[in-house]
Amino acid sequence: MALALRLWCSLPLGRSAALGPRLPTGAAGSCEQCVLWRLRGAGVMGNPGAFKRSLLFSALSYLGFETYQVISQAAVVHATAKVFRVEEILEQADYLYESGETEKLYQLLSQYKESEDAELLWRLARASRVIGRLSGTSEEEKKLLVYEALEYAKRALEKNESSFAAHKWYAICISDVGDYEGIKAKIANAYMIKEPFEKAVELNPKDATSIHLIGIWCYTFAEMPWYQRRIAKMLFAAPSSTYEEALGYFHRAEQVDPNFYSKNLLLLGKTYLKLHNKKLAALWPTKAKDYPAHTEEDKQIETEAAQLLTGFSDKN
Repeated sequence: MALALRLWCSLPLGRSAALGPRLPTGAAGSCEQCVLWRLRGAGVMGNPGAFKRSLLFSALSYLGFETYQVISQAAVVHATAKVFRVEEILEQADYLYESGETEKLYQLLSQYKESEDAELLWRLARASRVIGRLSGTSEEEKKLLVYEALEYAKRALEKNESSFAAHKWYAICISDVGDYEGIKAKIANAYMIKEPFEKAVELNPKDATSIHLIGIWCYTFAEMPWYQRRIAKMLFAAPSSTYEEALGYFHRAEQVDPNFYSKNLLLLGKTYLKLHNKKLAALWPTKAKDYPAHTEEDKQIETEAAQLLTGFSDKN
Protein backbone atom coordinates (compact mmCIF):
# COMPACT_ATOMS: atom_id res chain seq x y z
CA MET A 1 0.00 0.00 0.00
CA ALA A 2 2.89 2.37 0.82
CA LEU A 3 4.47 1.52 -2.52
CA ALA A 4 1.19 2.21 -4.37
CA LEU A 5 0.83 5.53 -2.52
CA ARG A 6 4.40 6.48 -3.45
CA LEU A 7 3.69 5.68 -7.09
CA TRP A 8 0.43 7.57 -7.00
CA CYS A 9 2.14 10.64 -5.56
CA SER A 10 4.70 10.52 -8.36
CA LEU A 11 2.02 10.66 -11.06
CA PRO A 12 1.40 14.05 -12.77
CA LEU A 13 -1.25 16.13 -10.97
CA GLY A 14 -4.21 18.07 -12.48
CA ARG A 15 -7.13 17.26 -14.71
CA SER A 16 -5.25 17.32 -17.99
CA ALA A 17 -2.66 14.93 -16.64
CA ALA A 18 -5.33 12.54 -15.49
CA LEU A 19 -6.85 12.52 -18.94
CA GLY A 20 -3.59 11.65 -20.62
CA PRO A 21 -0.71 13.43 -22.41
CA ARG A 22 -1.52 16.42 -24.64
CA LEU A 23 -0.18 16.50 -28.21
CA PRO A 24 1.32 19.67 -29.67
CA THR A 25 -1.43 21.93 -30.98
CA GLY A 26 0.31 22.55 -34.26
CA ALA A 27 0.52 18.89 -35.26
CA ALA A 28 -1.43 17.58 -38.25
CA GLY A 29 -4.79 16.18 -37.17
CA SER A 30 -4.16 17.58 -33.69
CA CYS A 31 -7.84 18.05 -32.83
CA GLU A 32 -8.84 14.49 -33.59
CA GLN A 33 -5.70 13.09 -31.90
CA CYS A 34 -6.27 15.20 -28.78
CA VAL A 35 -9.83 13.93 -28.57
CA LEU A 36 -8.64 10.34 -29.01
CA TRP A 37 -5.98 10.67 -26.26
CA ARG A 38 -8.50 12.29 -23.90
CA LEU A 39 -11.03 9.57 -24.58
CA ARG A 40 -8.43 6.89 -23.85
CA GLY A 41 -7.47 8.59 -20.60
CA ALA A 42 -11.07 9.01 -19.64
CA GLY A 43 -11.70 5.37 -20.50
CA VAL A 44 -9.02 4.26 -18.08
CA MET A 45 -10.24 6.53 -15.32
CA GLY A 46 -13.84 5.48 -15.98
CA ASN A 47 -12.91 1.80 -15.82
CA PRO A 48 -11.75 0.84 -12.30
CA GLY A 49 -10.39 -2.53 -13.49
CA ALA A 50 -8.25 -0.98 -16.21
CA PHE A 51 -7.00 1.69 -13.80
CA LYS A 52 -6.01 -0.94 -11.20
CA ARG A 53 -4.18 -2.95 -13.87
CA SER A 54 -2.33 0.17 -15.01
CA LEU A 55 -1.37 1.04 -11.45
CA LEU A 56 -0.26 -2.56 -10.75
CA PHE A 57 1.89 -2.56 -13.89
CA SER A 58 3.56 0.69 -12.77
CA ALA A 59 4.15 -0.72 -9.29
CA LEU A 60 5.71 -3.87 -10.69
CA SER A 61 7.92 -1.84 -13.04
CA TYR A 62 9.08 0.29 -10.15
CA LEU A 63 9.65 -2.77 -7.97
CA GLY A 64 11.69 -4.39 -10.76
CA PHE A 65 13.86 -1.30 -11.06
CA GLU A 66 14.40 -1.16 -7.30
CA THR A 67 15.37 -4.85 -7.31
CA TYR A 68 17.82 -4.28 -10.18
CA GLN A 69 19.45 -1.47 -8.23
CA VAL A 70 19.80 -3.61 -5.11
CA ILE A 71 21.31 -6.52 -7.09
CA SER A 72 23.69 -4.20 -8.94
CA GLN A 73 24.88 -2.62 -5.71
CA ALA A 74 25.32 -6.05 -4.12
CA ALA A 75 27.38 -7.20 -7.13
CA VAL A 76 29.66 -4.18 -6.83
CA VAL A 77 30.13 -4.76 -3.10
CA HIS A 78 30.87 -8.46 -3.72
CA ALA A 79 33.40 -7.68 -6.45
CA THR A 80 35.12 -5.07 -4.27
CA ALA A 81 35.30 -7.50 -1.34
CA LYS A 82 36.74 -10.18 -3.64
CA VAL A 83 39.47 -7.84 -4.92
CA PHE A 84 40.28 -6.79 -1.36
CA ARG A 85 40.46 -10.45 -0.30
CA VAL A 86 42.87 -11.34 -3.15
CA GLU A 87 45.10 -8.36 -2.34
CA GLU A 88 45.17 -9.41 1.32
CA ILE A 89 46.23 -12.95 0.35
CA LEU A 90 48.96 -11.61 -1.94
CA GLU A 91 50.33 -9.43 0.84
CA GLN A 92 50.41 -12.40 3.23
CA ALA A 93 52.09 -14.58 0.61
CA ASP A 94 54.80 -12.00 -0.13
CA TYR A 95 55.46 -11.48 3.57
CA LEU A 96 55.85 -15.23 4.16
CA TYR A 97 58.12 -15.57 1.13
CA GLU A 98 60.38 -12.73 2.23
CA SER A 99 60.45 -14.15 5.76
CA GLY A 100 61.48 -17.61 4.53
CA GLU A 101 58.30 -19.20 5.94
CA THR A 102 58.15 -21.69 3.09
CA GLU A 103 55.78 -24.27 4.54
CA LYS A 104 53.29 -21.64 5.72
CA LEU A 105 53.48 -19.96 2.31
CA TYR A 106 52.64 -23.18 0.51
CA GLN A 107 49.81 -23.99 2.94
CA LEU A 108 48.30 -20.55 2.40
CA LEU A 109 48.40 -20.61 -1.40
CA SER A 110 47.43 -24.28 -1.76
CA GLN A 111 43.88 -23.28 -0.81
CA TYR A 112 43.62 -21.40 -4.13
CA LYS A 113 44.79 -24.04 -6.61
CA GLU A 114 41.64 -23.55 -8.68
CA SER A 115 42.00 -19.77 -8.77
CA GLU A 116 41.78 -17.89 -12.07
CA ASP A 117 43.91 -15.02 -10.75
CA ALA A 118 47.33 -14.80 -12.45
CA GLU A 119 48.93 -13.12 -9.43
CA LEU A 120 47.90 -15.98 -7.16
CA LEU A 121 48.90 -18.63 -9.70
CA TRP A 122 52.47 -17.50 -10.32
CA ARG A 123 53.01 -17.18 -6.58
CA LEU A 124 51.70 -20.71 -6.19
CA ALA A 125 54.19 -21.84 -8.85
CA ARG A 126 56.96 -20.13 -6.90
CA ALA A 127 55.85 -21.67 -3.60
CA SER A 128 55.67 -25.16 -5.13
CA ARG A 129 59.18 -24.80 -6.52
CA VAL A 130 60.62 -23.53 -3.24
CA ILE A 131 59.07 -26.42 -1.30
CA GLY A 132 60.47 -28.85 -3.84
CA ARG A 133 63.99 -27.54 -3.32
CA LEU A 134 64.00 -28.00 0.45
CA SER A 135 66.45 -30.62 1.70
CA GLY A 136 63.68 -32.50 3.49
CA THR A 137 61.64 -33.03 0.32
CA SER A 138 61.90 -36.51 -1.18
CA GLU A 139 62.87 -36.96 -4.83
CA GLU A 140 59.41 -38.26 -5.67
CA GLU A 141 57.72 -35.26 -4.03
CA LYS A 142 60.17 -32.90 -5.69
CA LYS A 143 59.33 -34.23 -9.14
CA LEU A 144 55.59 -33.85 -8.50
CA LEU A 145 56.09 -30.30 -7.25
CA VAL A 146 58.22 -29.36 -10.28
CA TYR A 147 55.48 -30.38 -12.70
CA GLU A 148 52.82 -28.86 -10.47
CA ALA A 149 54.69 -25.56 -10.45
CA LEU A 150 54.93 -25.58 -14.24
CA GLU A 151 51.17 -26.07 -14.52
CA TYR A 152 50.46 -23.11 -12.24
CA ALA A 153 52.93 -20.90 -14.10
CA LYS A 154 51.42 -21.88 -17.45
CA ARG A 155 47.92 -21.03 -16.23
CA ALA A 156 49.14 -17.71 -14.84
CA LEU A 157 50.59 -16.80 -18.23
CA GLU A 158 47.38 -17.82 -20.00
CA LYS A 159 45.38 -15.57 -17.68
CA ASN A 160 47.64 -12.56 -18.02
CA GLU A 161 50.32 -12.31 -20.70
CA SER A 162 51.20 -8.83 -19.44
CA SER A 163 52.45 -10.19 -16.11
CA PHE A 164 56.26 -10.07 -16.05
CA ALA A 165 56.31 -12.47 -13.09
CA ALA A 166 54.21 -15.04 -14.96
CA HIS A 167 56.74 -15.01 -17.83
CA LYS A 168 59.63 -15.27 -15.39
CA TRP A 169 58.28 -18.18 -13.38
CA TYR A 170 57.07 -20.00 -16.47
CA ALA A 171 60.64 -19.96 -17.79
CA ILE A 172 62.08 -21.05 -14.43
CA CYS A 173 59.65 -23.97 -14.22
CA ILE A 174 60.40 -25.08 -17.80
CA SER A 175 64.07 -25.18 -16.87
CA ASP A 176 63.32 -27.32 -13.79
CA VAL A 177 61.28 -29.83 -15.79
CA GLY A 178 64.30 -30.41 -18.03
CA ASP A 179 66.02 -32.18 -15.13
CA TYR A 180 63.51 -35.05 -15.49
CA GLU A 181 63.28 -35.33 -19.25
CA GLY A 182 66.80 -36.17 -20.38
CA ILE A 183 69.73 -34.15 -21.72
CA LYS A 184 68.09 -33.47 -25.09
CA ALA A 185 64.96 -32.01 -23.50
CA LYS A 186 67.05 -30.09 -20.96
CA ILE A 187 69.05 -28.39 -23.69
CA ALA A 188 65.88 -27.72 -25.69
CA ASN A 189 64.22 -26.17 -22.65
CA ALA A 190 67.33 -24.15 -21.84
CA TYR A 191 67.23 -22.70 -25.33
CA MET A 192 63.50 -21.88 -25.05
CA ILE A 193 63.58 -20.05 -21.74
CA LYS A 194 65.62 -17.03 -22.80
CA GLU A 195 62.66 -15.51 -24.64
CA PRO A 196 60.25 -15.42 -21.64
CA PHE A 197 63.07 -14.06 -19.45
CA GLU A 198 63.65 -11.27 -21.97
CA LYS A 199 59.91 -10.63 -22.10
CA ALA A 200 59.84 -10.34 -18.31
CA VAL A 201 62.64 -7.74 -18.43
CA GLU A 202 60.82 -5.88 -21.22
CA LEU A 203 57.67 -5.72 -19.09
CA ASN A 204 59.56 -4.76 -15.94
CA PRO A 205 63.12 -3.45 -16.50
CA LYS A 206 63.48 -2.97 -12.74
CA ASP A 207 63.11 -6.64 -11.87
CA ALA A 208 66.64 -7.63 -10.93
CA THR A 209 65.78 -11.33 -10.72
CA SER A 210 64.78 -11.57 -14.39
CA ILE A 211 68.01 -9.84 -15.43
CA HIS A 212 69.97 -12.20 -13.17
CA LEU A 213 68.29 -15.21 -14.79
CA ILE A 214 69.35 -14.09 -18.28
CA GLY A 215 72.86 -13.91 -16.81
CA ILE A 216 72.52 -17.52 -15.65
CA TRP A 217 71.35 -18.48 -19.15
CA CYS A 218 74.48 -16.90 -20.64
CA TYR A 219 76.73 -18.49 -18.00
CA THR A 220 75.19 -21.93 -18.59
CA PHE A 221 75.75 -21.83 -22.35
CA ALA A 222 79.24 -20.38 -21.91
CA GLU A 223 80.35 -23.33 -19.75
CA MET A 224 78.37 -25.99 -21.62
CA PRO A 225 80.48 -29.16 -22.21
CA TRP A 226 81.44 -29.96 -25.81
CA TYR A 227 79.03 -32.92 -26.10
CA GLN A 228 76.09 -30.79 -25.01
CA ARG A 229 77.14 -28.11 -27.48
CA ARG A 230 77.08 -30.73 -30.19
CA ILE A 231 73.52 -31.75 -29.27
CA ALA A 232 72.51 -28.10 -29.15
CA LYS A 233 73.89 -27.49 -32.65
CA MET A 234 71.90 -30.45 -33.94
CA LEU A 235 68.69 -29.11 -32.40
CA PHE A 236 69.02 -25.37 -32.87
CA ALA A 237 70.86 -22.65 -34.71
CA ALA A 238 73.95 -23.08 -32.53
CA PRO A 239 72.87 -21.20 -29.37
CA SER A 240 75.87 -19.79 -27.57
CA SER A 241 76.98 -17.14 -25.14
CA THR A 242 80.06 -15.91 -23.32
CA TYR A 243 81.17 -15.26 -19.76
CA GLU A 244 81.46 -11.58 -20.64
CA GLU A 245 77.76 -11.50 -21.52
CA ALA A 246 76.87 -13.28 -18.29
CA LEU A 247 78.99 -10.84 -16.29
CA GLY A 248 77.20 -7.90 -17.91
CA TYR A 249 73.79 -9.19 -16.84
CA PHE A 250 74.93 -9.99 -13.28
CA HIS A 251 76.31 -6.45 -12.89
CA ARG A 252 73.17 -4.96 -14.44
CA ALA A 253 71.01 -6.86 -11.93
CA GLU A 254 73.18 -5.58 -9.10
CA GLN A 255 72.83 -2.00 -10.36
CA VAL A 256 69.04 -2.31 -10.47
CA ASP A 257 68.81 -3.72 -6.95
CA PRO A 258 72.08 -3.92 -4.97
CA ASN A 259 72.53 -7.03 -2.79
CA PHE A 260 69.11 -8.37 -3.80
CA TYR A 261 70.22 -12.00 -4.05
CA SER A 262 73.12 -13.94 -2.57
CA LYS A 263 73.42 -16.14 -5.66
CA ASN A 264 74.00 -13.11 -7.91
CA LEU A 265 76.93 -12.13 -5.66
CA LEU A 266 78.36 -15.63 -5.85
CA LEU A 267 77.99 -15.85 -9.62
CA LEU A 268 79.76 -12.53 -10.07
CA GLY A 269 82.71 -14.09 -8.28
CA LYS A 270 82.55 -17.34 -10.25
CA THR A 271 82.30 -15.47 -13.56
CA TYR A 272 85.33 -13.33 -12.72
CA LEU A 273 87.15 -16.54 -11.87
CA LYS A 274 86.31 -17.93 -15.33
CA LEU A 275 87.73 -14.71 -16.79
CA HIS A 276 90.90 -15.12 -14.67
CA ASN A 277 90.37 -11.96 -12.63
CA LYS A 278 91.31 -13.33 -9.19
CA LYS A 279 91.07 -10.04 -7.34
CA LEU A 280 87.41 -9.47 -8.24
CA ALA A 281 86.75 -13.20 -8.10
CA ALA A 282 87.53 -13.05 -4.36
CA LEU A 283 85.58 -9.82 -3.71
CA TRP A 284 82.09 -11.03 -4.63
CA PRO A 285 82.12 -14.43 -2.87
CA THR A 286 83.12 -12.57 0.30
CA LYS A 287 79.94 -10.50 -0.03
CA ALA A 288 77.95 -13.68 -0.67
CA LYS A 289 79.40 -15.33 2.45
CA ASP A 290 78.47 -12.33 4.59
CA TYR A 291 74.96 -12.07 3.13
CA PRO A 292 72.17 -12.52 5.75
CA ALA A 293 70.91 -16.09 5.35
CA HIS A 294 67.10 -15.87 5.39
CA THR A 295 66.39 -18.99 3.34
CA GLU A 296 67.81 -22.47 2.94
CA GLU A 297 69.22 -21.42 -0.43
CA ASP A 298 71.03 -18.50 1.21
CA LYS A 299 72.67 -20.97 3.59
CA GLN A 300 73.74 -23.16 0.67
CA ILE A 301 75.18 -20.13 -1.12
CA GLU A 302 77.03 -19.10 2.04
CA THR A 303 78.64 -22.54 2.26
CA GLU A 304 79.61 -22.54 -1.43
CA ALA A 305 81.07 -19.03 -1.17
CA ALA A 306 83.14 -20.06 1.86
CA GLN A 307 84.46 -23.09 -0.04
CA LEU A 308 85.35 -20.91 -3.02
CA LEU A 309 87.26 -18.50 -0.79
CA THR A 310 89.06 -21.39 0.91
CA GLY A 311 90.17 -22.53 -2.52
CA PHE A 312 91.72 -19.10 -3.15
CA SER A 313 93.57 -19.27 0.17
CA ASP A 314 94.96 -22.73 -0.58
CA LYS A 315 96.25 -21.63 -3.99
CA ASN A 316 97.91 -18.57 -2.52
